Amino acid sequence: MRADRLISIVMLLQAHEKMTADELSEELEVSTRTIYRDILALNIAGIPIYTDRGPGGGIALVESYRTTLTGLSEDETQALFMLSIPQALEELGVGKTLRSAWLKLTAAMPVGQHDSQFHIQQRIYLDSTSWDEPTIPSAHLGMIHQAVRQEKQLRLVYHGSFDTRLEFSLEPLGLVAKMNDWHLVAKYEGHLRVFKVADILEVEILEQHFSRQPDFDLVKYWGEWCKTAREQRSFYHARLRMAPSLLGKLRYYLGETVKFATCDTLPADHRGWREVDIEYENFFAARQSILNYGRAAEVLEPEALRCSVIDFARQIVDYYQGAEII
Repeated sequence: MRADRLISIVMLLQAHEKMTADELSEELEVSTRTIYRDILALNIAGIPIYTDRGPGGGIALVESYRTTLTGLSEDETQALFMLSIPQALEELGVGKTLRSAWLKLTAAMPVGQHDSQFHIQQRIYLDSTSWDEPTIPSAHLGMIHQAVRQEKQLRLVYHGSFDTRLEFSLEPLGLVAKMNDWHLVAKYEGHLRVFKVADILEVEILEQHFSRQPDFDLVKYWGEWCKTAREQRSFYHARLRMAPSLLGKLRYYLGETVKFATCDTLPADHRGWREVDIEYENFFAARQSILNYGRAAEVLEPEALRCSVIDFARQIVDYYQGAEII
């Protein structure tokens, strides 16, 4: 909308003191001709904007035309400068709106605090993305967000276990981003459920509205759900004997989420090898991980895992030696 763009121009000029028409057009994603028309409209409305032509020139506000933001201490201002827009909100489509709001907040601060903003942001940066962050946002996130805001029922097709397709008609109560991984909290057949948005295959917004229970607290429910999920999470326990060289790098191989503990009650053998208990996510994750250790680890138990690792190792050796695999 043009009114929003006009306000943004004023805020940008307050924040940067002077900008060229090209810089304004690039920031607001409009043509330079549109910028000049907007400047004329602002002048007619009584906003004291002037332009300097030639090298070093640009568009600026009269210095006396500036609003100030009161009520914030210096520490509070610096704390605000540390904030950044999470990737999850960019995926939700509100990143541009938040940047506009942040610009208005920044522009209202005294001129001397703008340097403080740059100073803080060059020293503190919050990166909310994980190392394997997907580059493609959830395809249906926008429609789900719309249904949540409008309190309309949803029909969705969900990718369930064992490659099944499950269909639900439900009441979408809220969206939660955990490490930028979006989840839908919804009521289905009278019960609250959580759906991973990335596993939703199809979405349709229905015409039927629903009423939220006034005592439903999204933050509280999510905290309780996460606690229950952690407590009920199943693990595959394995005991291994490991070389000293592997023990020192075990956290690197397993990552931060896999739990392991060295059996300190048992002494190391004559080679310095020690027994380690590891809680893998499942049998297959355990086997894949152990095969990566090569000859630096030996499976002690369970026996099924030991046999499977031996079988896979033999298949690999046979393959590279040219033996036929049945």
